[in-house]
Formats: sequence, C-alpha cells, structure tokens
Amino acid sequence: MIKKGPDLATGTRIFPVSPGSGLSPALPSMVVVNSHIDQPELWLLNLVDALIKAMIGLLQRVSRATVAVDGETIGEIGRGLLVFVAVHRDDEERDISRLAERILGYRVFGDAEDRMNRSLLDDDLGLLLVPQFTLAADTKKGSRPSFSRASDPEKAERYFQRLVQECRERIPVVETGQFGANMQVTLTNDGPVTFWLES
Repeated sequence: MIKKGPDLATGTRIFPVSPGSGLSPALPSMVVVNSHIDQPELWLLNLVDALIKAMIGLLQRVSRATVAVDGETIGEIGRGLLVFVAVHRDDEERDISRLAERILGYRVFGDAEDRMNRSLLDDDLGLLLVPQFTLAADTKKGSRPSFSRASDPEKAERYFQRLVQECRERIPVVETGQFGANMQVTLTNDGPVTFWLES
C-alpha cells in the first residue's frame, strides 16, 4: 500500500484503497487515517525541521575581510566573498560539491552596467571561508539556541576542509579561518550584499 501525504496543514496521512480491501464502495478512493493530531502546527514545524538538511553558506560581498586567532591574522582577502559555513547533521558528501558550485558561481559582482552578473569564476577575486556552526542552530523557541541540527565536530571539520579543497581547485585565492578556534572576523560588507545559500 503506497502512502500518500501527509497533509501539510493537519498531519493527516492518506492511503489509497486497494481493490478487495473490504472497505465499503461508498467510501472515497482515498482513506484518511491518523486524522486527529492535537497540535498540527507543531507537527508541521517538526516536518520542516526534518527537511532542513542542507549545508549552509552565509555569503557576504566584501571589499576587505580578515580572520584572526589569538591576535594573529590567519586569513585575509581584498575584494571578494566572505562565506560563513555550517554543516547540518544529515548533510551528505554531495552537499560539499553543490555548495562549492553555488559559492563560486553565484553572481553577486557588478558588470559594466553595475548589475549582479559576475561571480568569483569570472573575476580574479578572493574567497575567505570561515567555519561557523552557529548557523545550524534551531532558534524557533526559547531564549537559547539549540544545536541539535548541527553536525558533530569531526564530520563538520571534514566537510569544511573538503569544501576548501574543492574551491582551491577552481580559483587561485582561497583563505580560511581555523576550525574549532575562537576567531575574530573583520569585514567591510560592500553594498551591503548578503545571501543565505544552501546546498
């Protein structure tokens, strides 16, 4: 029996009626089960949470950006992109390549008419990738973030380093922050221009 649904508004799950099932022919072709849910809005929030399984990149167009650890600058770019990166607990290997493709190809730089038609792949610009697990926080309720959706540190670091590697294979200037460190990030947002990307 093939499940149809659930209905997004109520959480109702709907199943087709199979021939010979013994159900009355007067019934419609679809039968509703689990039709009573005490808090359908909570069910919908849980469904949305389950569907959020994307590697995150918070992209900012900058005229300059630096990242320092213990007072020492470890990454610095001029004009280009600063991207904060977070890994979701359910991300897969394919999400790494997909996010790299989106970051490198996202058209946020002006052309001759100052329209956003150019990307890092079109111009000789810098990319600064900074790991930031807080982007994966669940902030729907309460006054403190929950990080249950974030990946474990080992997987997150592995995925971040793979992302860095894929970007370095395609453009010449890729700087990074330090995974797990207390970093101080300084930037001049050009525009301002900021985009939330998902793999």
